[in-house]
Amino acid sequence: MTPIRLPIALAALSALSACGSGDAVGGGRLNAPVRSFATGPVHTACLRADRVAASNDLCGCVQASANTVLNRSEQARAVAFFRDPHLAQVTRQSDRAGDERFWLRYKQFVEIAERTCT
Repeated sequence: MTPIRLPIALAALSALSACGSGDAVGGGRLNAPVRSFATGPVHTACLRADRVAASNDLCGCVQASANTVLNRSEQARAVAFFRDPHLAQVTRQSDRAGDERFWLRYKQFVEIAERTCT
């Protein structure tokens, strides 16, 4: 996984979510799935990352995804990736057992966010 995968995924997810189903009624979509929403450190970092695709709804969904997999300290570590994407690459390539455990959980979080935040 590249260090910029999450921001790219966020951009793709935002573009997909803006497409709509064509079943508009009063400006909304019929049978639109309800996404989870949460606030927290990942939500804030996502909004502050200054990416075009970042929105309150998308970043809230990403935070909710983080809440399902990452504990508080892991979320703080993931927030650092928004500020320094190279840090994600360093973590991914690390041979330290703790980094490897964290990376597996981080990948799981990204997969959930990609799947649910569309």
